[in-house]
Amino acid sequence: MSASVRPLIDVCDVQKQFRSRSGTFLQALSDTSLAVQPKQFVCIVGPSGCGKSTLLRMIAGLETASSGKILIDGVPVSSPRRDIGLVFQSPVMLPWRTILKNVLVPAEVMKSDRAASLQRAHDLLKLVGLEGFGDRYPDELSGGMRQRAAIARALMHDPEILLMDEPFGALDALTREAMNLELLRIWQSSMKTVVLVTHSIEEALLLSDKVAVFAPRPGFVRDLLDVPIARPRSAATRSDPTFISLAERLRGYFEAETAHAG
Repeated sequence: MSASVRPLIDVCDVQKQFRSRSGTFLQALSDTSLAVQPKQFVCIVGPSGCGKSTLLRMIAGLETASSGKILIDGVPVSSPRRDIGLVFQSPVMLPWRTILKNVLVPAEVMKSDRAASLQRAHDLLKLVGLEGFGDRYPDELSGGMRQRAAIARALMHDPEILLMDEPFGALDALTREAMNLELLRIWQSSMKTVVLVTHSIEEALLLSDKVAVFAPRPGFVRDLLDVPIARPRSAATRSDPTFISLAERLRGYFEAETAHAG
């Protein structure tokens, strides 16, 4: 048997505590471990306040672990990295800049070649379905279109890893479903390594290769489910017997927690 591939993202026994203004400590994460392979799509699901977003910020280098370690390609994360793209629930567009100029922000920060960056920005807008909208301003686009632009901006510097924190949580149900399918198409084209936080069981199963199930705070990965459903996937994937079975299994975790809390 051949040796397994080293994870691109390796979260090893991570704990995270926050100190309140009163001096008390809040344990957000406890003994959390998660391995993500190159080009893998992993979704994290769990109840509100269980530390999902905190873990994502630590992988990005925006927060530090209280103990344990996070490695990317074998190197400890100690600060923000250029090989990571971030997409948050709010697209956070600069309102005084056109969509094209918003997408170009990472290239400007990194002082990349202007002509090459401009061509890449146009290519990315085409990739996310916004060709012809580069000269529009954020307030002229719908929420879903702004989120498409945010994804293009996150891909601008060609990061190896894309971290997404509830990227479609603020969208209506129909737009969210459309964006799920759009993200599948974009991922299939770019083959980035993706870690996406979501509260939606269906979204997690439609998108991912694996689903990491978080326990309530202090959070940790209580289960890691494979999603052995063939790609490419579509809206019809939700009627796949494996999809239905996994959805019932995931709901079982959270229904048990709700009953226990009651």
